Amino acid sequence: MMTPKERVLATFARQQPDRVPLNYSANPGIDARLKQHFGLQPTDGEGLLRALEIDFRGVGPSYHGPQRHASIPGLTIDEWGIRRRWIEHATGGYWDYCDWPLANATLEEVEQWPLPSPDDFDYSTIAAQAQNHARFAVTLGNAGCGDIINSISMLRTMEQVLVDLATAEPAGLRLIDRKLAVQWEVLRRSLEAGRGAIDVLWLGEDLGTQRGPTISLDLFRRQLRPRLQRFVDLGKHWNIPILMHSCGSSSWAFDDFAAMGIAAVDTLQPEAKDMAPAYLKHRYGDRLAFHGMISTAGVVATGTPAEVAQNCRELLATMMPGGGYAFAPTHALQDNSPTANVVAMYRAAQTHGWY
Repeated sequence: MMTPKERVLATFARQQPDRVPLNYSANPGIDARLKQHFGLQPTDGEGLLRALEIDFRGVGPSYHGPQRHASIPGLTIDEWGIRRRWIEHATGGYWDYCDWPLANATLEEVEQWPLPSPDDFDYSTIAAQAQNHARFAVTLGNAGCGDIINSISMLRTMEQVLVDLATAEPAGLRLIDRKLAVQWEVLRRSLEAGRGAIDVLWLGEDLGTQRGPTISLDLFRRQLRPRLQRFVDLGKHWNIPILMHSCGSSSWAFDDFAAMGIAAVDTLQPEAKDMAPAYLKHRYGDRLAFHGMISTAGVVATGTPAEVAQNCRELLATMMPGGGYAFAPTHALQDNSPTANVVAMYRAAQTHGWY
């Protein structure tokens, strides 16, 4: 048998491992129910990953800088100044982005907006974190690393960010570049601190709606690709694969992803336009590996355990041949997913994911 690390690295190199690698992401409600199902303490995240046979482990620096933005009652405000309020619903809740403090900001106001410094992060524990997970595929980053449209919209609104990109608005572009400069340096220092023990660099950029592209390919190539390339090149410098997150109908950018040196694509919402598993495997499987495809808005949330298991078996039959597929939800598993369905999802992969 391969170790989890060997399994993931073989998959991201589009080779056939012993078993399809498994990954996990979930909202707090379903996460708590899964821990209860397996008889775990509420804080035992590692125990849950082992119960689900997850092959990935994430590491990263912690923020130790000052509070750069004033508190507002009823909101949480992070070091970037992004404002969120908690919204409850029938099955749990979520953090809703609100207020958008830089929606109408001028170039001068953008320059003065407090952002964290790379010096505000503690990199001293990264090597130990990676060593503790030495058998697993150690990842650095997440879907919000290197992204523009999603994270900048949290400060400036989605509409304004798209206008900024299309018109090369100086204030918007300057905010983008200030944010990316901090993130790039944090990742660079983290990779150095990891001392070669980090296996995957995880980046992101949401490029699709359910029906098609969010922006044109030309605009992607003019404004996003050059900025994203710098992050990809950072991972290539350390000779580690790049996993690229993109929600929605994003396969229109996959040719560019492959040309940039990205190894694997994440999310892969099967209900979105041009994102059907068979299409992706046939069209891009010779150049890209895949991570995701188990829809959090589909049968896992709405079906029975038997239907979930059947859906997962069918997906594995499509994606497994030749390797290059990691089994994971398209996004964080949602609180409206029945516990039994999520258990059935992972049991199907544990049973039918062997080569």
